[in-house]
Amino acid sequence: MKARRLLAVMVKELRQMRRDRITLAMIVGIPVMQLVLFGYAINLNLRGLSAGIADQANTSASRALVMDMVATGVIDPVVPATSPQALMDALRRGRISVGVVIPPDFEARRFDGREAVQVLVDGSDTVVQGAALQLAQLPLDTTPTANTRPLGLGRGQVGVVSFYNPERRSPVNIVPGLIGVILTMTMVLFTAVAIVRERERGNMELLIATPVTSAELMVGKVAPYVAIGLVQTSVVLALGTWLFRVPVAGSLLEVYVAAMLLILANLTLGLLISTRARSQFQAMQMTFFVFLPSILLSGFMFPFAGMPRAVQWIAELLPLTHFLRLVRGIMLRGAGLADMWPDVLALLAFTAVMMAAAILRFRKRLD
Repeated sequence: MKARRLLAVMVKELRQMRRDRITLAMIVGIPVMQLVLFGYAINLNLRGLSAGIADQANTSASRALVMDMVATGVIDPVVPATSPQALMDALRRGRISVGVVIPPDFEARRFDGREAVQVLVDGSDTVVQGAALQLAQLPLDTTPTANTRPLGLGRGQVGVVSFYNPERRSPVNIVPGLIGVILTMTMVLFTAVAIVRERERGNMELLIATPVTSAELMVGKVAPYVAIGLVQTSVVLALGTWLFRVPVAGSLLEVYVAAMLLILANLTLGLLISTRARSQFQAMQMTFFVFLPSILLSGFMFPFAGMPRAVQWIAELLPLTHFLRLVRGIMLRGAGLADMWPDVLALLAFTAVMMAAAILRFRKRLD
């Protein structure tokens, strides 16, 4: 092995890498992105869980108790409610993760030592379920003074009721999310290399000579993969219900509609990547650059409520974030797509924007 020839190959590779701007960006971008995501955006200590409070007692003691709960920072009241039924409806729709019910006879229950407060939890997310248990372990002062009655509650007077996953089984939360993760990884990757593969194999010359328009070519590239995505969805659903006993509380048809929305969103994103990449390797690099924040920020691996507000805004731009809300709402809470229409509109808007951008960027030319 000649050192001179070896050095020449090394220099050639470094020069090629310098000209490949995407690879050069990945060398620095991926470590920086992982450091920021794991060090800043991901937080396992949940705070600010969306909550609804139904204070049916409306006494000074009940209001003081609500203030104590809010002061912990665990919950953030975002939905006004007057009854447990209203809280249950908000839980089912996904508007809140925690509901606090203070009954009309709160004072009597408190002095009798009975359960005086009930915390309703969306147990479809086991991390949220664990965080809500903190509300039942508040450091409370139950010692009366000469001029005041005790405002606190004794042990066991705050009851936590978990809905949708009372056994706290992890597969119930993970399996629906896996549908979205698998579809994100495969659909974006498949279509990200679609246009690039045509160039590398020399098929672009044939396409240029045909009367096929850019829009027709893009739609034709997307259509076959829709069926593949639905097959993948069916496989995960079948194995999830058979092996892990994951329930499908809502409409199975709506599960497939939600999957279809994610499939289209990911396919159009992949097409946009394919119009930017110059090689299949670049396309795979860019796919990974999209997939990493999707899986980390969407709420699949780490709780969405624990992220800083600015990071949550970024996560709202990711299709997987909205799909997780839809599929978990349908499968675990029995909600309908109409109940979660903002996430449906978000996926439709994302698909439209990505498809339009891909069509505008694509040109039937070799350069």
